[in-house]
Amino acid sequence: MAALETWLRTAERVLWGPGTLALLLGTGAFLTVRLGFLPWRNLGWALRSVLSREARRGGEGGVSPFAALMTALAATIGTGNIVGVATALTAGGPGALVWMEVSALLGMATKFTECTLAVKYRRRDRQGQPYGGPMYVMADTLGRPGAVLGAVFALFAVGASFGIGSLTQANSISAALDTAFSLPPAAVGAVTAALALVIILGGIRGIARVSSVLVPAMAVLYLGAGLAVILGNWRNLPQAVGDLFLCALSPRAAAGGAAGSLLTSLRWGVARGVFSNEAGLGSAAISAAAARTDCPARQGYVSMTGIVFDTLILCTVTGLAICASGVLGAPEARGTDGAALTILAFSTVLGRTGAVLVCVCVTLFAFSTIIGWAYQGETAFGYLTGGRGLSLYRTVFALTAFWGAVVQLETVFRLADICNALMALPNLLCLLLLSGTAAKEARNFQIRLKAGGRK
Repeated sequence: MAALETWLRTAERVLWGPGTLALLLGTGAFLTVRLGFLPWRNLGWALRSVLSREARRGGEGGVSPFAALMTALAATIGTGNIVGVATALTAGGPGALVWMEVSALLGMATKFTECTLAVKYRRRDRQGQPYGGPMYVMADTLGRPGAVLGAVFALFAVGASFGIGSLTQANSISAALDTAFSLPPAAVGAVTAALALVIILGGIRGIARVSSVLVPAMAVLYLGAGLAVILGNWRNLPQAVGDLFLCALSPRAAAGGAAGSLLTSLRWGVARGVFSNEAGLGSAAISAAAARTDCPARQGYVSMTGIVFDTLILCTVTGLAICASGVLGAPEARGTDGAALTILAFSTVLGRTGAVLVCVCVTLFAFSTIIGWAYQGETAFGYLTGGRGLSLYRTVFALTAFWGAVVQLETVFRLADICNALMALPNLLCLLLLSGTAAKEARNFQIRLKAGGRK
């Protein structure tokens, strides 16, 4: 067992080393330029479009664009927004938050490209429901090598769905409810598994309906609490913001005992940013492919806004709350990390209520990740099996949530990280090879926008 753990630790370090992080940032930068900076130039339009009444309308042959985005956000808005940010700040110093934002800005082009291509090359089932994802894009455009890459992507997407999508999220729910209310893990696991199964048996429409309510509600709850903490520590805010940029570009020691060099901040910021918004992993493209839309690029822009809500807003609020509270690097917080550090920060203004709110938000965020990843993993599983055995997948997926709530999962966490990296590599290769196709879709849609097609 020790040998397996050592091998997994080595594989994780290699797969999420400087090479992969450089590939993620480099792909984002290349696509941003290749697309003529259109993801940045059209961000205002994209945000207005997401919040419009048109984006919420359902219809035959797919879910609404808003529901598709909420399903993708259900999978990406998770414990990484609370735990991951705290971990990045502890290991990489305050500057890690700046690099998290930089990776998000570059990741918008990546998310736009993968979601646009997924809609362009999607399929339809017998009921007319659209479905797709990077595996179908690879198979349809890259010939026999593409079929192999698609199978590799789908295999590790299924692995990631069980690891990061079910087991680890249920474990986070169990730990949070035990901390806040002393609830027994077995009971928490049983309820989590049962609720998840009821929702995912309804397919994409059932998942989208729940996500469209749950995701906005939990985001507003967490944002309200986070902003209260920031405002309660407003005198520390200018110094905190200054430290963010100073530590991001300076070799001086960081708070929390980390080296805090530029490279350390960059590594942790990019890594946690990717885990938060999943730009480049290809998972969000699976949800995007189910959207009812008249143009691939339109849904690409809608899906791209998920990075704004996930990283540029939620992660920023978490980071600023921790930095402004003064707990990062404080003697009483030495050795504190993850959710415990966020709880400590929220408690500076909200007291015991802050601790309970963080635990409740961890629970909601983790459960939304479970149901969001259920659809994405199911679609990848269907690609591998030709659409067979989906009911079996749904049942096993829900049962793993029960298992995750009652056991220690350090090895599973490492396996999930490895699966994420092995999803990203074929997906990023596909995006680079098909960047011209995505750029053409973006230019054609830009013509429509200029002609008055902004609604």
